[in-house]
Order: sequence, then C-alpha cells, then structure tokens
Amino acid sequence: MKRTPVLLLAAVLSVLAPGSVAVDPPSAATASAYSPPWSWPLAPEPALLRSFDPPAQPWLAGHRGIDVAAAEGAAVLVPADGRVVFARRVVDRPVLTIDHGGGLLSSFEPVEASVPVGTEVSKGTAVGSVRSGSHCGRGCVHWGVRLDGDYVDPLNYVSDRRPSVLLPVPPPASREPPR
Repeated sequence: MKRTPVLLLAAVLSVLAPGSVAVDPPSAATASAYSPPWSWPLAPEPALLRSFDPPAQPWLAGHRGIDVAAAEGAAVLVPADGRVVFARRVVDRPVLTIDHGGGLLSSFEPVEASVPVGTEVSKGTAVGSVRSGSHCGRGCVHWGVRLDGDYVDPLNYVSDRRPSVLLPVPPPASREPPR
C-alpha cells in the first residue's frame, strides 16, 4: 500500500479539523446590509402572484416575468434609472418599457405611461399607472426584465438572492473555575 495518499489525506484533515483554525465571526460593525440594485415598481412592496418560470426553449410556453398584485390606477415607479423606449398598446393592453443601460430592459403591462417615449427617468419616480386587461387578471401587473435579449427573473434585482453562508460557531467558553 502506498503511504503518500494516506499521509496527504491525514495532513489535509489535520488542517481542516474543527478547532484547528480560529476564525472570528463578523461583528455588527463589519457586516454590511444588502441593498438591492433596483427598487420595486410599486409601493408598498407588492405580493408576488406568480413567479418567473422561463421555458426550456425560447419558442416554448413559459412565464417570462413575474406577476405582482396591483390596484387599478396605482402608480408604477421606475425601478432603476433609465429611458422610456416603448409606451404603446400591444394587442389589447398598454405596455411600458424602460431601457436601463447595459443591456437591461424592464417592461410592465398593463401600464399606461404618463411620460413620452425618450424621457430620461430616475429610480423611484412615477412613470405610469396600472390599467385593467393583464394576462393575470384584475389587480395584477406583469413585470418582465430582459438582459441582452434574454428574459431573467426580476426578483434578482429587488431581493437578496445571494446564497446563504454559514459562519463558524466559536467554541464554548471553558467551564473550569478561574485560578
């Protein structure tokens, strides 16, 4: 039997063994709160009615955005700075699209624009209002986001979707009486 792999494994395990490395958990001063890059297009934060469910192939059926609860007439807010590039009816409903730069576009339906195409818009400002006629029924807005032409989940831009990180637990304090 070769000893090299066994010795290597023993060396690795001794380094990774619990208590072999002291790691201090981050303090409140060093931990930073997550701040999403965009804000919600409705205030207060709306209830999610239907999640993003992209198709396996671009030509197949799927849900290329999210549906959120919204009262008819509610103001639609700009989720990130950009420029209005589309504000017209598509088939039977009004659609509003904002170009945020860097290949990112956000679209809302049924939303009647209150600003003309070409308007530079700032995060948080009202750009339209919810109307009736969405594919998701009354009291709903469909929000789609495209990155370089591909639909992506809008929740990636307004919520903390980073993976959870488990921090090391410090060893318990010694129970020996002080000398």
